[in-house]
Amino acid sequence: MSGKKGSENKYQVAGADLSGIRNRNELRVLKMMERVLDEYPGVSRDVLNIQDIYALALNLLPARYTQQFSIVLDDPVDDWQIRKALCNAVEKVRDNPTGPDREFEGR
Repeated sequence: MSGKKGSENKYQVAGADLSGIRNRNELRVLKMMERVLDEYPGVSRDVLNIQDIYALALNLLPARYTQQFSIVLDDPVDDWQIRKALCNAVEKVRDNPTGPDREFEGR
């Protein structure tokens, strides 16, 4: 099985394409992330820290999965909650970095 064919089928079950189902909070977190990071100038912006902050913020929010072309009438997660989740995530990663700035015991 070639890599391309495998990746095409990654989000299919019983012939149903599930690739259009997304957590609505993903884009909302991404849009706010840069502004929140600007409030924490001492936090390293290496790839691992950014990925950790993004994943942790999403995990702190309730999932809001929708299908492609879904009509969303109400969104119970407001910008304040997203900002709070991002701030909590930044602070946790700052205090427990996983990137190259991480300090190891015994050094």
